[in-house]
Amino acid sequence: MFREEPEVKEKKKKIYEKHVPKKVRNKAYVRMAYLFSAMFLSLVGYLVYFNVVLIDGVNRNPNNSKRDAQEAYVIRGTIYSSDGEVLAGTNIDEEGNEIRVYPWSNVFAHIVGYTVNGKSGLEAIYNNDLMTSNSSIQDQVGSEKNNEKLRGDSLVLTLDSRLQEAAYNALGAYKGAVVVMEPSTGKVLAMVSKPDFDPNDMANQWEILNADDSQSPLLNRATQGLYPPGSTFKILTTLEYLREFPNDYMNYTYDCQGSMSQGDVTIKCYDYEVHGFEDLQGSFQHSCNTSFANIGLQLDNDKFAQMCESVMFNGKLPTVLPYSSSQFTLNGNSSVGETMQTAIGQGDTLVSPFHMALIVSAVANDGVLMTPYFVDHIENSDGIKVSDTKAIQYKKLMESDEARILNEYMQSVVNGGTASSLSGMGYSVAGKTGSAEYEVNGNTGSEDNFSTHSWFVGFSNVEDPDIVVSVIAEDGGTGSSAAVPIAREVFNSYYNYVKTY
Repeated sequence: MFREEPEVKEKKKKIYEKHVPKKVRNKAYVRMAYLFSAMFLSLVGYLVYFNVVLIDGVNRNPNNSKRDAQEAYVIRGTIYSSDGEVLAGTNIDEEGNEIRVYPWSNVFAHIVGYTVNGKSGLEAIYNNDLMTSNSSIQDQVGSEKNNEKLRGDSLVLTLDSRLQEAAYNALGAYKGAVVVMEPSTGKVLAMVSKPDFDPNDMANQWEILNADDSQSPLLNRATQGLYPPGSTFKILTTLEYLREFPNDYMNYTYDCQGSMSQGDVTIKCYDYEVHGFEDLQGSFQHSCNTSFANIGLQLDNDKFAQMCESVMFNGKLPTVLPYSSSQFTLNGNSSVGETMQTAIGQGDTLVSPFHMALIVSAVANDGVLMTPYFVDHIENSDGIKVSDTKAIQYKKLMESDEARILNEYMQSVVNGGTASSLSGMGYSVAGKTGSAEYEVNGNTGSEDNFSTHSWFVGFSNVEDPDIVVSVIAEDGGTGSSAAVPIAREVFNSYYNYVKTY
C-alpha cells in the first residue's frame, strides 16, 4: 500500500494554509463541530423518545418474543374481571406443565384472547405485564432458593362478568357484536363478538377457525367488523346539518310521502310508510329516510367529509386492540344518488360497532370522548397494585350544545319513535335504531338479493349517563326487531346486577 512521506504531508499542509484563509478554515471546523453535536443530540433524543413513548408498544407487540424468554422464570399472570372473576389463569399439573385456562370459555374469547398458536386480545397486548413479576423481595428470594418460578403480575380489567355474560346471552345465535362503555371515564365494561371460539381448545380447532378469513370466528367483529351503519348514521347527518344551518335547523320541514326519487335513484321509508310533515327532530325520531335524503342534498359534501373525519372516519381509533378503520367516501364530486344514500347511512359508508360506541359516548358526555381502556390496574401476585389507568380526555368531537340537541333527539326515538320498547323501564334511555341493507354475495337486482343488519346505539340515565350500548345483529332485520331487545337485556342487567346505588 502507498504510504505518503511525512515531508509530503507537511508540504501539502503548508500549501492548504497558504491558499485557504484561516477564517474559512475555522468556519469549516465549526460546521463539523455543529454537525457532530447535532448527530449526537439526535441520537440522545431518539433514545429518550424510544424509552418514553415507544417502549410500551414494542414490549406489547405480539411479535416481540423477548418476554417469552421469561417463561423460564415467571408463571404467566392471571386476568381478572372488575368484579373479581378469573378470566384467564395458569394451572400447573403434577408433572409441572403449565396450562393456560379460561374458566368462562367462549364468553370473553375475543377481548381476553388466547396464547396457543400465537397470542391475541389482551393476552397479546399485555404479554409484557403478564410475564413480569413485581413480587416482594421475600418471595423472589424464596423462589430462587427453592428453584421455583415467580407468579407474574395480574391484570384487573374494566370488564364486568355479569354485563359481559348478559351481552353474550342476549346476542344469542346472531353473528354480530355488543359493546358497552362508561362514557364519563372511557371504561369498556363489555365487548362481545360472535361467532366465537373456546380459547381452551385452540390447538384442536385451529384449522377450522382459520378456514375462512373473512368469516373466521377469530375476527373481533366489535372492532374489526365493518358494516353499513344504516339509520344510526343519521346522528352524524344531523350533526352536519346543525353545523351548516345553525340558525335555521329548527325551521326545517319536509313532507314525507313514503318515497322520493332523483334521477334513477329512489329512496323509500321503511315499508313505504308515509310520515307526512316532519321537522328535523320528527325526521330523526321516526327515522324518515326520505327526509334525510332531502337533508343530504342540502349539505356541502366536502364539509360533511371533513366532519366525519373529525369524528375518526378514515383514520385512527383510540384503542390498543386491532381494529378496522371506518370508511366515508362522499365528496364534492359525488353523485346525487351517492349523496342521498350516504345521508341515510347506506352507500359506501362503513363503520365498526366500537366506533359507533365512541361517537355515542361523546354525545352522552357533552361532546367529549374519553380514551377507552380495558385494564383498570395491574397488581402483583399478592394483590398489591403496581399501576393503574387514569381516565383521560381523548378528543372533543362536538360542542356541548350540539351534544345536547342530539341527546334530546335520541330521547325522542325512545319516547315515541323506533326504540319505544325501551321506554318505561325504570331508567331513561336515549338511542337510535338502524336497519342497514347490504347486497347478499354482491348480487344486484331485485330486493330478494338484499339482507338487513339490525343496529342500536344509545345510552341510559340520560341526565347523567351511566353506560353506552352499541349493538349489531347481522341479518337481524330492523333495529327494533333484534338490536333493541338485545340492548334492553344489557341495560336491565346493568341496573339489576351491576350498578350500585
